[in-house]
Amino acid sequence: MLEAPSLILDLPDPEQDDISTMEFMARLEEAWAVCDRFDLQTEIWRGRILRAVRDREKRGGEGRGTGFLQWLREQEISKTRAYGLIQLAESADSLVGDGPLEADCVNNFSKRAFLETAQADPEVQLMISEAANDGQQITRKQVRRLTDEFTAATSPLLPEEIRQRTQENLLPPRAVAPLVRELSKLPEAQQEDLRRVLREEPELERVKDVTNTARWLTKAAEAGLAVRAFQQGELDLEKAMQEAQRLDALGLLADAVGQAQQLESAVLKLHTSWRRLGGLQERLWVESGSSTPHLRELLQVLGSLSGATLRVSLGELAGGKRVRLQLVEESPDQLEAPPLP
Repeated sequence: MLEAPSLILDLPDPEQDDISTMEFMARLEEAWAVCDRFDLQTEIWRGRILRAVRDREKRGGEGRGTGFLQWLREQEISKTRAYGLIQLAESADSLVGDGPLEADCVNNFSKRAFLETAQADPEVQLMISEAANDGQQITRKQVRRLTDEFTAATSPLLPEEIRQRTQENLLPPRAVAPLVRELSKLPEAQQEDLRRVLREEPELERVKDVTNTARWLTKAAEAGLAVRAFQQGELDLEKAMQEAQRLDALGLLADAVGQAQQLESAVLKLHTSWRRLGGLQERLWVESGSSTPHLRELLQVLGSLSGATLRVSLGELAGGKRVRLQLVEESPDQLEAPPLP
């Protein structure tokens, strides 16, 4: 059973003149840390309560989750938050029950530090738990630093040259850890291409360059899958990215594909709003008549937005300019490939 930290806040008086700003802020940070630890205990307890409600229904209810969802609605808790709290409670059980952390040392963690620890590798959990058991206050920054150091020194995604230089403190873990995270998102072939570059030049600047390249490859690939324009014809996105990489323009391509995805999403939302506005305007026009001249005038103004041609003012900052768009709905057999610029 976890014991609650005592919620005693020793707050400095904002009107007190004989206290320095540094001391004032330090005491506030101490009070904030107490609140953080109290939050952690509360969240763990709530997770255990929610888990009990869920498991009770599995045992004696119909097993379809309706009772659990009803309980969540009554407590005004979303399903996502509920399962997040349950996961936190299970992490606490893993760290404290069968894990290396002593129960009364949970109070040495801030809430975010505890969550980071629960998601870390077992080796990192052991190091952090030992520090907490010794009475050290564990912050999120410490957890991330240890996680970065462990990842940079042991990840099989890195070439041996990078791991060795990290272990020898020739490369900072905070620069190598992001590289591991980005490499993990790529296919094996792309990973190997980037590892080859790192083997040839295992220096810090090259690590940063390869990290950016990996990030751009992932961004372009993910956005490319969502861009509907790319689904026409036999476009080879992977080869296009390879060519952009040779030109050292992969970042530009990733941004362009991302913007294309956002533009298509905006057009789809525009089309939905346009159709709905047109339907509402039509219904209002039918309901109105000669006795509602002001309403008719309003509907005529709305016609500039609900008709086939839209005219939208860009406002005074754009010099009063307007954008004119023409919406034409086409069936699949009417579609033609756009002309090349």
